[in-house]
Amino acid sequence: MKLLKLMLTYIIFMFMFFSGLIVFVLNRKHLLSMLLSLEYIVLSLFCLLFFYLSIVDYQSFFSMMFLTFSVCEGALGLSILVSLIRTHGNDYFQSFNILQC
Repeated sequence: MKLLKLMLTYIIFMFMFFSGLIVFVLNRKHLLSMLLSLEYIVLSLFCLLFFYLSIVDYQSFFSMMFLTFSVCEGALGLSILVSLIRTHGNDYFQSFNILQC
């Protein structure tokens, strides 16, 4: 019974990861929606990592480091979003030209 609960939890976290990945690949109109799907993927990876570390009885120091780096990644993404909106006036991902940035 315990093994069934572990496998069900693992499947739920993997479903979260792949659904975030599908949204990231298919919904590429706005930069903000892409950043939100990336944050959802990072959150599902954090849950999977925390679940794995709790099973093998490791301390949660590494998961706190992962969470810190993911928060820094989110802040960096939002700052890039703000600078692109200030320069281009919108957040449509298709209208950005890499050569002009």
